[in-house]
Amino acid sequence: MKRNQFLQTLAGLSLLTVRNPFNAFSSSNTDDSMPEITSRWRGFNLLEKFNPNNNQPFRESDFAMISDWGFNFVRLPLSYWCWSEPGKWFQMDEQVLNQIDQAVDYGGKYGVHVNLNMHRIPGYCVNPPDEPSSLWEDDAALEGAVYQWKTFAERYKGISSNRLSFDLINEPANVSEKKYSKVIQSLVDAIRAADPERKIIIDGLRYGREPVPTVTDLNVGQSTRGYDPMRVSHYQASWINGSDQWPEPDWPLHLDNGEVWDKQRLYDDILQPFLNLQENQNVFIHVGEWGCFNKTPHDVALAFMEDYLQLWQSVGWGWALWNLRGSFGILDSGRNDVEYEDYNGYQLDRKMLALLQKY
Repeated sequence: MKRNQFLQTLAGLSLLTVRNPFNAFSSSNTDDSMPEITSRWRGFNLLEKFNPNNNQPFRESDFAMISDWGFNFVRLPLSYWCWSEPGKWFQMDEQVLNQIDQAVDYGGKYGVHVNLNMHRIPGYCVNPPDEPSSLWEDDAALEGAVYQWKTFAERYKGISSNRLSFDLINEPANVSEKKYSKVIQSLVDAIRAADPERKIIIDGLRYGREPVPTVTDLNVGQSTRGYDPMRVSHYQASWINGSDQWPEPDWPLHLDNGEVWDKQRLYDDILQPFLNLQENQNVFIHVGEWGCFNKTPHDVALAFMEDYLQLWQSVGWGWALWNLRGSFGILDSGRNDVEYEDYNGYQLDRKMLALLQKY
């Protein structure tokens, strides 16, 4: 899409009907408990198995709330440390796996698509600490990763891909496209040997920022991010070095060197590379993570988020906010500049919820 076409699109956004990219990603599986999803995937990341130190069952009430609010998607970022020990990749705790089964069942009950994401997979995690061996370099780690995904594929065979999809590796970084593609090929082959109809998504390179054209022949979707510019989304985030020294952001963001981030730049720099895959090779694109940390002023966060939401709506992409509860979310986010509403025992950011429901 050219720049002038994009500007015309924004002008007529409320009247726009987009092509449904999900059609190219359809499954022949059927499941009477979940009608085929024809709308965009829109929802939240749920973190009950993101950290093995807080390894909890997923909450049915989350699925009920998400459905009641009009959303249809959850992404479950999973750490394999919740069910296996580092290096002991072929031993998986059945009790923990049963809790993931339960989340899949909740999705079916409430009409919410469940996406399983390996946030920590044998041999790789974007977060510290590093794995004892490298998924990109060590055949043993790759065998462990293949075994774990094959286990999930066999476990969920027969569950419609309208209900359940797999997102293979969270935010690959500092790896070449050649090495990443080789690993993806191995994982896809193992999953499809067990369950040929399973919908599969891969994250883009460089923390989800760059598309991966070398795997388009695998018929996998690709997941991008909505965090750039980080000076807005991660202002004063303790895990980002130097973020405590950034000036308080505005939106559009004007930097000291004269550089400006605005809606047009989001389109040009963030969306366009993935749009090329969608438009030229009919690749399904989804935004697996995005949001704004709670130290960004609320009015700035909402303006920043609305620009992304309008852009994704205009090109037919769905999204999953990081997170539902917590410092990026709409429940118990801990912002100092929000008048919260009591909601089922949580503190609800009603303005942010209304914004998400709009798009």
